[in-house]
Amino acid sequence: MIEGHGDDLYRYDNIKMNFSSNIYAGTDLSELETFLSSRLDTIRSYPEPSAATLERMIAADCGISPDEVLVTSGAVDAIYLIAQAWRDAGTCHVIQPTFREYEDACRVFGYQEQEDGALCWLCNPNNPTGSVLPASEVMALAERHRLLVVDQSYEDYTMSPLLAPAQAVKCDNVILLHSMTKRYAVPGLRLGFITARAGIISLLREQYRPWAINALSLEAGKWLVERGETAIPDLNSYLAETQRLRRALDGIDRIGTMETMTNFFLCTIREATASELKEYLAREHGILIRDASNFTGLTPHHFRIATQSPDQNDALVAAIRFFLNKQQ
Repeated sequence: MIEGHGDDLYRYDNIKMNFSSNIYAGTDLSELETFLSSRLDTIRSYPEPSAATLERMIAADCGISPDEVLVTSGAVDAIYLIAQAWRDAGTCHVIQPTFREYEDACRVFGYQEQEDGALCWLCNPNNPTGSVLPASEVMALAERHRLLVVDQSYEDYTMSPLLAPAQAVKCDNVILLHSMTKRYAVPGLRLGFITARAGIISLLREQYRPWAINALSLEAGKWLVERGETAIPDLNSYLAETQRLRRALDGIDRIGTMETMTNFFLCTIREATASELKEYLAREHGILIRDASNFTGLTPHHFRIATQSPDQNDALVAAIRFFLNKQQ
């Protein structure tokens, strides 16, 4: 799905507040930018074909073997690689509503969707709902499928306990996806990694293309892992602000919200569509939200919000109130 993701900021020229992207917006990346400026000479040579150095660093950080880590060009790259590697399985099950790329990748490689499908996809924490499945239920799900892929891209955006890489690598049929894009708030670098038992990683590595990660992304990844600081300095406060924003929106007549365990949540609007609200907010207030109507199982009335600063959150609430008042 090339079109239809969140953060379609490129379509607008007047956005001042972006609630469309789930990635934390308050990260200071100036030190990383300075570091990368000093490493521009790396573009003169080919990077490591398999990102082995970064994989060793990630493995040490996770407490697992380098044979149990595969670095990819973002989580989406990993999704398509996995769908390709297990294409002979023939059937899949995608737990909906969720990120569309699982469904799209399986369609590209000819899978048929069925509830007991061989390859099962779970987003946890889930995009777009913000729900989190406990680790015990994740393991129970693994027992019902040949292979379970758990996308934990938002693992650093929740306080809920999740399956750890050290647990996953002991399982014969569990793959974890991780997003350095989300962890460090660097979506332009396209960095992610897979953790799983060594046999699974070996199979994936055989089918993965060489030089998949460019030199500057590798330099950034090594710098970020070594530094050890994630994007969100105070997750507790950030999630508390998420709940404050959700309550404020839930208090507006004709707006409903869903409970969440992370920094984003689903909303519904009555007597108007999410698309109408989105275009109004962008045009009149310079505010961008995520029209969630293209998630399987959702409706034209669903939209997704990711928490920003308190002042911006208050501005969003006021703008939505103004839109609804105009509709009366």
